[in-house]
Amino acid sequence: MLKLVVQAPDIATQNLKRLAQLSGATQIVAVRPGQLGHQAFKLYPADAASRAELAAFCAEAGYDWALLPQDAQLADIGLVVMDMDSTLITIECIDEIADMQGIKAEVAAITERSMRGELDFRQSLTERVALLAGLPESALETVYRERLQLMPGAETLLRAVAATGGKTLLISGGFTFFTERLQARLGLSHAIANVLEVVDGKLSGRIQGEIVDAQRKADELIAMREALGLRPDQVVALGDGANDLPMLAAAGFGIACHAKPLVKAQAAYALDHTGLDGVLGYFD
Repeated sequence: MLKLVVQAPDIATQNLKRLAQLSGATQIVAVRPGQLGHQAFKLYPADAASRAELAAFCAEAGYDWALLPQDAQLADIGLVVMDMDSTLITIECIDEIADMQGIKAEVAAITERSMRGELDFRQSLTERVALLAGLPESALETVYRERLQLMPGAETLLRAVAATGGKTLLISGGFTFFTERLQARLGLSHAIANVLEVVDGKLSGRIQGEIVDAQRKADELIAMREALGLRPDQVVALGDGANDLPMLAAAGFGIACHAKPLVKAQAAYALDHTGLDGVLGYFD
């Protein structure tokens, strides 16, 4: 049995009734009222055959939607895996670091093409990091303190996951300078990212060790899932870029968050109109 979950800042009653008609649902129930930064409703039982009609209606209305197992419970989710840049946080850290070097536009253009899947991630990251050579390490602290902001709903999501005993993994093609601080700040279980080499207080323009790329993200998710003894359907993964696709595919609930078109087209689920607390709308 399936349920239809619809989420948006505001959902009109007449639209809920229309969605019930399209999905064949007989019940409409508010999800976590007062707990989220938006409205969320579940409609059940829902017919999977209505997927195309639901997609068209929700796209027109500006709603996030998903067809999910009717009994999906947050307590059953044992692991939430997140990308960092433009997923857990609102910025691309490397673009903001580049701004300190006066080359944000150049680096951001490469970042955008990489996240759309137009460039090899490893090569593009190596090229972008090389452009940062000579920048004082203190610039990273400036980015963290002055520009880094959490994605709306992030703390609400993480508190709820922690309350049910779930583990969290922040895995990023970005940098440990930021992931380690976010891990400590948010109480995340684990964090993995690239290490920027620093020589005499300045960025060398190189990365130390193995680059965290798309396959590494998926491999780390699978390794942690197996270590925890979880099934794929007990894992949620969140990401926005092409290098997140293997990770999203490895999770039972792979969610594209404010993602690039390529990612939304391939991910099983997507959030475009809500914050990360939209993940909670999926689960009772």
